[in-house]
Amino acid sequence: MKIRGRKVLVLGGYGLVGTAVCRELIERGAAEVQIHSLRPEECEQALEELAAEAGETRFTTSHGDIFGPSEPADRLDRIGAQLVQLEDEALPGFLLYRLLQESKPDIVVDCVNTATAIAYSDIYRAAETLWREAVAERVDAEAVTSMLEALYVPRLIRHIQILYRGMIDAAVGVYVKVGTSGTGGMGLNVPYTHSEEKPSRVLLSKSAMAGAHSMLLFLMARTPGAPFIKEIKPAAAIAWKKIARGPIRRKGRPLRLVEAKAAPVPERFSTLDPGAGRELDEDLETVYIDTGENGLFSLEEFALLTTARQMEFVTPEEIARLISFEIEGGNTGHDIVNALDNAVLGPTYRAGLMRHWALERMMELEEEGGTRSVAFEMLGPPRNSKLLFEAHLLREAFGTMTAVRDAKPEEVSSRLVALLDERPRLASEILAVACRCCSLRQAPARPRGSGVRCEEEPVTPERLETWAEAGCGTCDRQLLALDRALPAHPRRGSGHPRRRHLEPLPAPHPLLGRSEEDPARQDRRLDPLRGGAGVAVQALGSPTPAPGKTP
Repeated sequence: MKIRGRKVLVLGGYGLVGTAVCRELIERGAAEVQIHSLRPEECEQALEELAAEAGETRFTTSHGDIFGPSEPADRLDRIGAQLVQLEDEALPGFLLYRLLQESKPDIVVDCVNTATAIAYSDIYRAAETLWREAVAERVDAEAVTSMLEALYVPRLIRHIQILYRGMIDAAVGVYVKVGTSGTGGMGLNVPYTHSEEKPSRVLLSKSAMAGAHSMLLFLMARTPGAPFIKEIKPAAAIAWKKIARGPIRRKGRPLRLVEAKAAPVPERFSTLDPGAGRELDEDLETVYIDTGENGLFSLEEFALLTTARQMEFVTPEEIARLISFEIEGGNTGHDIVNALDNAVLGPTYRAGLMRHWALERMMELEEEGGTRSVAFEMLGPPRNSKLLFEAHLLREAFGTMTAVRDAKPEEVSSRLVALLDERPRLASEILAVACRCCSLRQAPARPRGSGVRCEEEPVTPERLETWAEAGCGTCDRQLLALDRALPAHPRRGSGHPRRRHLEPLPAPHPLLGRSEEDPARQDRRLDPLRGGAGVAVQALGSPTPAPGKTP
């Protein structure tokens, strides 16, 4: 996708990489760049820095925590929003979703350090506190709350859910993530940790989140209808934003000089002694290098960090150029999502041939035993079984999908009800798998199993319709909808929906394990999705495109 004339939302636009990305977007002719940062003053500062270079690019700003709610909420409500099942009506309650809907960018460049933001709490300390209280049999509500607040995985999953839905609903074209390794490219020997423990559990937790985040983006890239997803993951320190001499600030506060006064060592050492080391009314001022979110480093610290076989460093301008090149369809060789796609072991030619033989053998066994193998509810959610059984009933009642499409809903319903009446064993087999059979309008009595895990609700035609479509509330036992035909299959044909006379494929080569026949002929003869499975796949979703496809 060409950047010129497009609107780009830069998450973390005030940061070290974010500012460099904004400058690169100006050079590429972006029509509008929206800088989003955590605080409003950061946005204003970014605008001041970029104003003289903006040219024809228009800059707008927004601020807020993209991992939090869109409106102020108390602590427990914020925790609950990360843990409960996500419903459509809850989406606008998340700031990230609302931001994407209001901005509607063509491109999103995410420069926020997600792993650090997600894993900011020390889960080990929270868990240890809760464990000690459990051992003492006096669990405190605060300990439980702290533990829930420190859970990393639910926060990351919820972030991905909101990001995905937000970009789909806002019709975003390209999403590029600036990721992290968590250790600046070093291994478990990294000496720059959050504690004296080496390797630091807290630091490795951030690396674990960074890796999990990359895998979730990989899955998002393989989702039909998703934007083009890319990730640049620097494995070095990123520097720099500014070199200067002045007051040294740590976590937003200036470091004060302290009066150096000798004092005798007491018998019992205390971590707090107000009478020792009196703070002076003078800031520490010296030379520093600003490395963005990692803070200010001294000359000696920067020299140590960037020396060979330590973190070394990469410049934000280099990262920004890689991002723009990837957005516009280039292949930099640094896209993690594309690298994963090329490295994973996907479907093989041999397995495709063996699939045919496996299906053929299963069909032979079906014919020998006079049974039909439809679903056991072991493949994912019960909805899969529901769709397969619906397609199976349609096949038994009509023979072809063409006949199903030509029939009116009332006729479909009546014929399926009659089929179950004539063949009670068929209904019994469906119930054995734990589905409930239902005809919404044609039959007052509905076959069902003895146990259905579902909240008790009033039975109305509207509720039955909802249950038949998506299941009954929190229930994991689906209803079979016998009053409606399934959506039209896009491939029309007059053949039987389940081919029973597959031509035998030639035997595989004894050395190569492959067929010597032309693969194109095999593909034409072997329809990969016949009957119930084909209809179910159409209902569940389209085949997955390769994430490395150029936008």
